[in-house]
Amino acid sequence: MNKFSKMCCISGDMENQVELEEKTRLINQVLELQNTLEDLSARVDAVKEENLKLKSENQVLGQYIENLMSASSVFQTTDSKSKRK
Repeated sequence: MNKFSKMCCISGDMENQVELEEKTRLINQVLELQNTLEDLSARVDAVKEENLKLKSENQVLGQYIENLMSASSVFQTTDSKSKRK
């Protein structure tokens, strides 16, 4: 091998090394993004579940308040007040 051929081989090896490092970096970045996506998906599922629980609790509380209001004379309309006028 002459000097030029040796330099081409070294240059080619360096290019291959740089390309390999870039591929490795990209693969690691993709894996990290996949993990982040999995974490976010799990968080979304947990928030959806919590949201359903809170909606159910709100319905129960709303019904409870309605029942209290209908049972209380304070919230009842009376004809005696309107007849006094």
